[in-house]
Formats: sequence, C-alpha cells, structure tokens
Amino acid sequence: MTQTMPEPAVAAGEDPRRYAQLLSNVYDAIMTGARPPARPRDIIADSWRRLQRSGINPDFGVTVRPVAGDELEDLRHSSGLAEVYDGISHALESITADTENILVVADRSGRVLWRAGPTPVLAHADRLGFILGANWSETTVGTNAIGTALVSRRSVQIFSAEHYVRTHHAWTCAGAPVRDPRDGRVLGAIDVSGPARTVHPTTIALVDAVAKLTESQLREVHRKSLDRLRTVASPVLAKSGGPALAIDAHGWVAAVEGIAPQNRLALPDQMEAGQAWLPALGLCVCEPIPGGWLVRPVRDAATPTAPTAVEVDLRGSQPQLTVAGPCGNWTTTLTPRHAEILFVLATHRDGCTARQLAEHLFGDASRAVTVRAELLRLRRHLGAVVLGQPYRFDPNAIVAVQVPTDPSHLLPGSTAPAVVQARIPTGL
Repeated sequence: MTQTMPEPAVAAGEDPRRYAQLLSNVYDAIMTGARPPARPRDIIADSWRRLQRSGINPDFGVTVRPVAGDELEDLRHSSGLAEVYDGISHALESITADTENILVVADRSGRVLWRAGPTPVLAHADRLGFILGANWSETTVGTNAIGTALVSRRSVQIFSAEHYVRTHHAWTCAGAPVRDPRDGRVLGAIDVSGPARTVHPTTIALVDAVAKLTESQLREVHRKSLDRLRTVASPVLAKSGGPALAIDAHGWVAAVEGIAPQNRLALPDQMEAGQAWLPALGLCVCEPIPGGWLVRPVRDAATPTAPTAVEVDLRGSQPQLTVAGPCGNWTTTLTPRHAEILFVLATHRDGCTARQLAEHLFGDASRAVTVRAELLRLRRHLGAVVLGQPYRFDPNAIVAVQVPTDPSHLLPGSTAPAVVQARIPTGL
C-alpha cells in the first residue's frame, strides 16, 4: 500500500484552543444529527461512523475488565514486542521525560502492556482508565490513537473532541501501528499521550518514525534467530542425502539443500512431526529441530494438490486464508495486499487479467507489472491456491469470503477501488 506521511491533528500555525472549540462544535452537531460547521478529518469521520453503527455510547464507551499480574505478563510475552520495548522507551525518552506526555505500548487487541512517564500525567491517565492492562481498542473507548491506529493500520494523531468518548476531550494522543516484518501482521501500537494543550504537529511524525525503527529492530531479531537456526541445521542438511529445508516456526526458510531457494512456506494449522502437505512443496516429512523444523519433500509423491475449499476471512484485524485439501487444512495470515487480491479473485470467480486486477487494486490498468510481481510472490507462497492465465481460484474449489457485519470495517486501511466500493452497504 502507498506509504504517506502521517497527518498531524493540528496543523503548524493553527491555534489549538480555537481549533479545539471548532472540533467541539463539530462533535456536538454530528452526535445530535445537526449540520456541523466543518467536516472532521477523513480518518476521524470513518472512525465515528464505525462507532455510531456499533452503538458505542459516546458518554461512557464500553467497560472491559483490565488484566493484571500473570495475565498481563503473559500478554507481554506473547505480544512479540517485549524484546523491543526498551528500544521504544529509549527512542521516545526525550518526549516523555520531564514533560506532560506519557508513552504507552499496546498489543494488537489494544491492551495496554507498558506505560512510562511523569507521575502527575500517569495519575491523570489513571482517572481516564488509561491504566496497565486496560483495553484501549476503538470498540471499547471509541476513537483514540491506539485503537484507531490498529483498525486503520495507519499512524494517527487524535486531538480533543476528535475522541469519540466525551471524557477524553481534554486529551491528545499520537499512535502508530507496529507490524511484524515476518508476515505484515500488526503486533500492536506505540502511543504518546498527554493533556490537549501539549498537542504538537511533530509528535505524530516522531511516533511514526519510532514505529518504523521498531520494525527494523524486529527484523534484526528475526534475522538473528534464523542465523541460529541455520547454524543448527547446516550439518543436518549436509547429511540429509536429498532435498531438504530448515524453517522456523513461522515457515521462514533458514537453509536449503537441493531445492530452489524460497523465502517462506505456508504451514498447516498444526505443525507436527511426520508427513504434512505444504502448498509450495507438496507432501513432505517434517522433523523438529532446535528453533524450527527440518522439511524433506517426498519424492515422486502422487498426492493431488488442488484445494477443495478456500476461505478468505476478512472479519478481523488480521486477514487470514484457510485452505482445505486432500491432505488436511492449513491457515496463513495474509498481507494487506494479498488480502485485497484474494478478495477480488473471490468476487470474480471467472478470473482477472493483470490489467483488470490493476484496475481493481489501483484504479490504474497500466500498473499490471506491479500486479504480476505481487502475484508471483503470492503464488510462490500459496502454491496451487491461485491459478494463472487468468488469475483465479481453482474452478472446482468451494470459495467463501467472510466479511465484517458492518461493511465499513472491510480492510479499513485499504484504498483499493474494489474494496472501497464493497464498503458501501449495497456493494456487499
């Protein structure tokens, strides 16, 4: 997706007090069904529409029990962010030390995992329920930098009455999603919050930059783990006596012997020792090794590879593909672009040419080369799930698309024309 600079909530040179009053008037008008004196920013308007359709109370939000103790520690450990939190804290120390701002890091569901900042501001946050273990998702506390960044998959700054819940209007926050470099999934969000008077147009750019730096650190952590796996696997592969690969638990390839190089394999729902059918390789024998798996393709396996059923699930924040085939089921998390492509193909069962897909994805048929390159990556990862000439699902497979009950929640970060059109209620 096209990367753009994050938009500050208050433009440089704008009087925050005057703008806060205008936002308050806009908020009151929209919440009562009157004509607003100005339009809210697009990302705010989209969020408010989602919340109004969901019936979220703008006075109180939704009460969700915070987690604590061992449960909080478990969430920290499973978030994928524990190894990089110190780096995040250090990078934003200048904006939280001796200021009126606090740093908050949340997981992919919006749970507050860590907080840091001056005691008076933390106490202010406590009164809002902005505490460790609290759920700060959009569907719990309305429009806010953590929840809205997680839904939109974009960096966002929220100021004053842009918050959906009235009790948060005295607050400002800037949040950015952090993606797992291994598969593009959103792991969580980084947020800097404080009283509304602390709003500054550069804060969102800084938070966005730290999120990108964090993703680079995660990429380095992953590289080191693959290096360790490669060290373990290399002597095993040398003695394997045939084609083999060493992969980590997520399917990333650390080492290869006698097989065309690949970056990653889609794995079954439950990876177990023994035989398994992998989309890119067919029937394989899988053996656990420290840090991952040793995978040996079964030579001359006459196992059919065509899927019998395909489900594209776009209901959650992490789109997923589940495939049923002759050797069982497997599920993989989709990148945003691959989710868009599979959505289009699922709604065009006769298939699409590269130019047609470019029109659906970019509104520009001349970008067919970009589409072909993306399809090459997708087909290398998913094997026989998507056929070519034209690009399509196997005509004999049962294909289902699971979409959100509220059409406006469909791939909220996408700008693909096909997705934008499908968000219109009559388009689904």
